[in-house]
Amino acid sequence: MKKEHMDRIDNAIKAVAAKKHINHFYFVACGGSQAFMMPARYIMDMETEIPSSIYTSNEFVHTEPKALGPDSVVITCSHSGNTPETVKATELARQKGALTIALSNLVDSPLWLAAEYPLHYDWGKEADASDLNKGVLYTLLFKILNVLSPCEKYEKAVKAVDHLGECINKAKELYASKLSQWAKKYKREPLIYTMSSGATYGEAYSFAICLLMEMQWVHSSCIHSGEYFHGPFEVTDFDVPFIIIKGRGATRPLDERAYAFCSKYSEKIMLVDENDFDMTGIDEEVRPYFGSLLSGAVLRSFADYLAYERGHELSVRRYMWKMEY
Repeated sequence: MKKEHMDRIDNAIKAVAAKKHINHFYFVACGGSQAFMMPARYIMDMETEIPSSIYTSNEFVHTEPKALGPDSVVITCSHSGNTPETVKATELARQKGALTIALSNLVDSPLWLAAEYPLHYDWGKEADASDLNKGVLYTLLFKILNVLSPCEKYEKAVKAVDHLGECINKAKELYASKLSQWAKKYKREPLIYTMSSGATYGEAYSFAICLLMEMQWVHSSCIHSGEYFHGPFEVTDFDVPFIIIKGRGATRPLDERAYAFCSKYSEKIMLVDENDFDMTGIDEEVRPYFGSLLSGAVLRSFADYLAYERGHELSVRRYMWKMEY
């Protein structure tokens, strides 16, 4: 990770360490930025007794949490740094005295200026994975946890971030042939469901609402594996396509149960199994948290194949950034 990124993270960590009491962690963003922080809440719930919540920015502003105040830590994100709702949410949190940390690709953006501790991340194909948004977020998270309750596990997790790039490349290579085949086979599908749970749910959600709905205009819905049997499984049929991600963590049995049923009745299942990934360099103890990042990279690669087969570039929009809304 670049020194400029680590220095800013360490400044934020010092501020967290200086707080005598933390009553709540809030993760606040919109769309893909919110989805990418879903694993953060999962990790915090698994590793600390301090409660955490994830909000879409506008709801955070309009339904201001009563617990929000000087004992809160609010972490926000906007890729452009210009998302009005997220800027407002950050300003609100700061007005209430909360410690505010914001992630953005754009330095000196409105979000950057709104937060006490803005964190920059790189973007683009040439950037090292440790300096991308997820690398910066994971480093921040595990350094926070190591301040709250120092242990070797969190130090291992921080070191694992440096191996993200090589693990992501191996995961994409492993699935490249399947992704190409899936794109050809399912390019004309008007609807594709995505399903997962735990740390990987955010990746499935992001793929559904951002890559499929926003960028490909394909109808989709993200289904939590634990909720599949409480309504959604009634739509399962031989010609209904599902993308199912089996995670590595505590909720894997939910994914396996959903896959076992779904595969009996649907002939159109695209399975990504995190147990298939080569995660050399990432300690076994923290692999359940990092598997989701590899799954996300695989799904993003699938989106590229799908866009090519459909003749619909991922950058094409009808409404977004083209009009007032």
